[in-house]
Amino acid sequence: MKVLHIIGGGDVGGAKVHVLNLVKELASNIDVTLLSLRPGAFADEARAIGIKVEVIKSLNIYSDIKKAIKLVKDNQFDIIHSHGSKGNIFAYVIKKACNIPVVTTIHSDYKLDYLHSMFKRLTIGLINSRVLRKLNYYIVVTSAFRKMLVERGFSNDRIFTILNGMDMGRPSAVLSRDEFSEKYGIPLGADDILIGTAARLDPVKDIGTLLDAARYVVKQNPKVKFLIGGEGEQEKELKARSAELGLERNVFFLGWLNNPYELISVLDINTMTSISEGFPYYLLEGARYSKATICSRVGGIPDLIESAANGYLFEPKDFSTLAAQILDLASDRSKRETFGKNLYEKANRLFSLDAMSKTQMNIYEAILKDISNKKSIKSKSAGAKKYDVIISGYYGFSNIGDDAMLRSIIDNLRRQKPDISILVMSKRPIETSINYNVNTINRKNLFAVYSAMKRAKLFIYGGGNIIQDSTSSRSILFYLGIAWLAKKLGLKVMFYANGIGPINKNRNTEYSRKILDKADVITVREKISFDELKKMGITKPKVILTADAALAVHVDNTINTDDIFINEGIPLNASYAGFSVRKCPGCDKQQHAKYEQIIAEAADYVYNKYNLIPVFIPMQYYADIVTIQNIISKMKTRGYVISNNHSVSETFGIVRKLSIMIGMRLHALIFAAYMNVPLIGISYQPKVEGFLEYIDQPSVGHVKELSYTVLRNKIDQLLLNSDAVKLELEKSVGALVVKAEENSRLAIELIS
Repeated sequence: MKVLHIIGGGDVGGAKVHVLNLVKELASNIDVTLLSLRPGAFADEARAIGIKVEVIKSLNIYSDIKKAIKLVKDNQFDIIHSHGSKGNIFAYVIKKACNIPVVTTIHSDYKLDYLHSMFKRLTIGLINSRVLRKLNYYIVVTSAFRKMLVERGFSNDRIFTILNGMDMGRPSAVLSRDEFSEKYGIPLGADDILIGTAARLDPVKDIGTLLDAARYVVKQNPKVKFLIGGEGEQEKELKARSAELGLERNVFFLGWLNNPYELISVLDINTMTSISEGFPYYLLEGARYSKATICSRVGGIPDLIESAANGYLFEPKDFSTLAAQILDLASDRSKRETFGKNLYEKANRLFSLDAMSKTQMNIYEAILKDISNKKSIKSKSAGAKKYDVIISGYYGFSNIGDDAMLRSIIDNLRRQKPDISILVMSKRPIETSINYNVNTINRKNLFAVYSAMKRAKLFIYGGGNIIQDSTSSRSILFYLGIAWLAKKLGLKVMFYANGIGPINKNRNTEYSRKILDKADVITVREKISFDELKKMGITKPKVILTADAALAVHVDNTINTDDIFINEGIPLNASYAGFSVRKCPGCDKQQHAKYEQIIAEAADYVYNKYNLIPVFIPMQYYADIVTIQNIISKMKTRGYVISNNHSVSETFGIVRKLSIMIGMRLHALIFAAYMNVPLIGISYQPKVEGFLEYIDQPSVGHVKELSYTVLRNKIDQLLLNSDAVKLELEKSVGALVVKAEENSRLAIELIS
């Protein structure tokens, strides 16, 4: 494999470090050349570390482009890999002239690259914005940049993610505090606390926020001193601002740093205040020295820093929070050392050069395979398929249960077939594309649905209880109609771990029977649904009793739930009772008020008798929050609400902290069972009773007949036998997980 990397050659920040590190590592596996579009320090440094370098630079850009095209044709490169605006523009012209695939690495928000220069923003910046859309593939150095590209209309299936890598061994050539003080002419006392950053002095790095924080910090602790390394357009402005704030004795501008490690090695606290970043190498450079670090919550920084675990994060421009965090660490050496140690360990584990190089090689191989497949499709008949599977369900409605099912389905299909091509129908296609790294279309855009189905192999209804008419006839007819269209267009059809029923209208039952009988495979998540299919007379498809798709989700157990509770204002070092409630379908106003009062009394009871803090978890926030607020208003003790949007793994982490779950939402109960948390179900549809029967756990009956005395007695029984209940859950749920994983194998069989 032969790859040409193209870069402007004037880079001095993270992009420079990334490219030099990456190309040097790749050179041991493939034939790689670096094309610099100017001579100078960048090209010289690349040669010095053994990289094969070509330099093209004259006063005539047309001549330079011709030379670049000739270089590519003479060397027959397989892939062009560009970096930055100039590299992207050259790569685009080469792509047109030589028909070679181009991949570009997005190191920053390209719309913010030239904030300091209106002329450059309206010339090269604007050209780059247009050229980017015409390149073939994109590599992002953080999930935040993937989200940015998808939101701006870039196709999700052409975006790859790579984590920046660095040799995490500590450099030996550093300065002592005394040597640093003498070299830079700065008075530093032995007991001073040194805060520092190294950055370009331009608006995107927002050094002004650091100065605003410094004003508050030095009033309370004059021993704190701030060291700022770097040059830039804002240098005079920032120095003047520092003087205006009276910080001459505590803030020092160091100018250009030939070796940033001289600064990092003497710091007590490393900082970054940027308003936009990719994944900054300066962060890894600080991690090499195990430095306590405080950063703005932008770009890929949260991929490394877990606030309050291995550093602190603050929102961009929030200088008051930054000041408080600096003062906290300045006064606590033990915490600084703990944060620094934890930061190094995570960086060393996840951000190595070897991991970065292997990921990049996998990306190149995926690109060449994709190009080969596209050529093959063009040479074959029009019957070639673009998508292996289209997945539909109740997606894009901010329902964490449906999100868990979709996450499980996608991950398990990819585990079975790593190169599987997936399209998801969603109410919010961009949001779903970002969250699940899949192609998406709007579920109501029937023209797009029809077009996609003509190019797909398998249609899946993924989990949930969509074949029922208790909510409305319109929804069941919509779902049945889409399944009918899929069969009409020749797709295999699978109902994947579905719940079936209740279907109340005879007409809807007949429609359901006709269309379900055309499916190829139907898997159901509990016996009630299995029996419902038998009752309907479904005989043609393969019907199998498995388990809810969410039970096969792979949970990230490294999630820091303490941080979540801190942000939600929930006391730590306590025990908790979880409540998942919703509006009760079919309940009149008086009946609903009675139900809310009983839950309020139960929440007070678990707090007063068992010292469990009530925590309400809205599984579908906007649908559940009114009921939760009504309940909390009726409580005599205090209840807490998980109010922010959290991922599937974060929600599982929240549930793991509970001592008991009292739930009406099915997936709140499923999450609790998966986490071996004792649970009590309140039924509002047969699916809740069906799951509770499946795992042999208690129910207090239907919500319309809910009794406080019965609920209280069930709570007592459960909490007094908590250990035995956990063992029962572990055994029964373990068997269900195996059944849930069977769904993906059956799906892959259909497209194989």
